Amino acid sequence: MTVVLEAVTVSLVPTRHPFLRALRRPQFAIGLGVLAFWILMIITVSWWAPYGPLEQAGDRLQSPNSSHWLGTDTLGRDVLTRTLYGARYSLPTAAAVIAFTVVIGSSLGALAGFRGGWIDTVIMRFSDVVLAFPPILLAMAVAAALGPGLRNTVLALIVVWWPIYARLLRGQVISIRHREHIEAAVSVGVPKRRILRRHILPLATTPVLINATMDFGQVVLLTASLSFLGLGAVPPTPEWGVLIDEGSRNFYQWWIALAPGAAILSVVLAFNFLGDSLRDVFDPRGRP
Repeated sequence: MTVVLEAVTVSLVPTRHPFLRALRRPQFAIGLGVLAFWILMIITVSWWAPYGPLEQAGDRLQSPNSSHWLGTDTLGRDVLTRTLYGARYSLPTAAAVIAFTVVIGSSLGALAGFRGGWIDTVIMRFSDVVLAFPPILLAMAVAAALGPGLRNTVLALIVVWWPIYARLLRGQVISIRHREHIEAAVSVGVPKRRILRRHILPLATTPVLINATMDFGQVVLLTASLSFLGLGAVPPTPEWGVLIDEGSRNFYQWWIALAPGAAILSVVLAFNFLGDSLRDVFDPRGRP
């Protein structure tokens, strides 16, 4: 009797929310802290930065010193200031790409997985064609066709990235639609749209959330790569890829590329930490 009561008591204890469990993980806290730092920079850098991102703040190519902590570039602009302002371009661009690709890819994937038949075949074959190309090469081709600029960079990366979420959500929908509660809803005449919206999609969104979190850093890196190649943001925009490109042209002035490179590294690691932690806490097999 005691064992039964203990079992009942344990079952009545509410399970902590996954995000609360994630906060107990050091890597999640680190990732969240880095993300909060960059969001704070995006919002407040124009309020307190001593220089403007396009302002000539001193002599050209100064090494790091007390006036310019990360030196100046070829036009005498403060490298630290331009790096902090660069977050206003790199991070919103990546956020726009992730948002659009999740919406487009998930919508097509849900439609393909739920309806099946020729709709599934057409959507999946088209996504296979896109996935057959290396992402950077396809993004370069699309960006070159559209022309340089951050808006065209977003369009190019959406073309490259949406099939990932289409295939991911399709697999989730196919797996869930054969469960007993879905078959019960079908048997009592629940409309198909309601079944998809209320009974399938809420169970299929967790992998999409985790994948989007981990993809954010990759999109930041790919955006910077396109700018580095001259296919993304154009000078004098202080986007991180543009800053690294300028640093590559002045190899011995190492400080020009150091700051934007470290910024990209911090964002990639932060979102990898966040994604890994969310995957661990949402995976039932990984729960303590």
